[in-house]
Amino acid sequence: MRRSTPFPRFMAVAGVHAMLIAVSALAFLAPSANANPASAAEKKTTAGAAPKAAAAGTASKTAAAIPADVRARVVAKLPGAQPSDVAVSPIPGVYEVTMGGLIAYVSADGKYLLSGNVYDLDTQVNLTAARRNSARAKALNAMSESNMIVFGPANAKMTVTVFTDIDCGYCRKFHGQIAEINKAGVRVRYLMYPRTGPATESWDKAEQVWCATDRREALTRAKKGEAIKGKACGDAAIKKQYELGSDLGVEGTPAVFTQNGDYIGGFLTPAELVQAIQESAKTPVASR
Repeated sequence: MRRSTPFPRFMAVAGVHAMLIAVSALAFLAPSANANPASAAEKKTTAGAAPKAAAAGTASKTAAAIPADVRARVVAKLPGAQPSDVAVSPIPGVYEVTMGGLIAYVSADGKYLLSGNVYDLDTQVNLTAARRNSARAKALNAMSESNMIVFGPANAKMTVTVFTDIDCGYCRKFHGQIAEINKAGVRVRYLMYPRTGPATESWDKAEQVWCATDRREALTRAKKGEAIKGKACGDAAIKKQYELGSDLGVEGTPAVFTQNGDYIGGFLTPAELVQAIQESAKTPVASR
């Protein structure tokens, strides 16, 4: 069951308090991240000192236990959060909260929320990026491939998960390259993300594709603008895929994620996709 309050909505809960503490914490925090992929410079600094950052992060998380009252206060302030979502952060007195593929930081009293990246100024490493990728990878891996439409062999060298919209022009352009993408050694796992939301034409088209006997063929035809006719099977699967995309911070389509949870972009040519995947593989994935 989907938890009701993903991080994009937390700012409404935290209100002005979040902005005040964000200003006071500028010594520790870089500018806020959005749902788009990390910049090349960000990835470079993250990868550059990966062993040291990963080791330090693991040590800090295992060395300090989180008091039960801290977990209780944080969970009480953030509807939908679970005690297991709260972890030690690199900043003393501030705790990390993970929901889906999104990361935020909360004060021990549960009063203040920080949304953004935490950098180690000594190593110039983005400590949040690796944690965010790890959380995204975990969320994506929890989704069975039976809930996806997959193009490419199981033994492909590379795999990406792509949130797609039937009516999205760049999604159609991306899928128009699917044979070349597969030939380049990339397996594509599609999840539906009708940007207009439930009870819209794009949502209905996604449902029609999902209910088709041959979903791969139906998706390809739908991407060409063909109407897909068939028996209705409900939209439970589309809801599950759409909600996962929302929890991962998807705002536009296509949204391409690597196996390590890196959000590498939207439309890419086959060559650009392979290059992005290879670059992403150099980025460390932190574990809690």
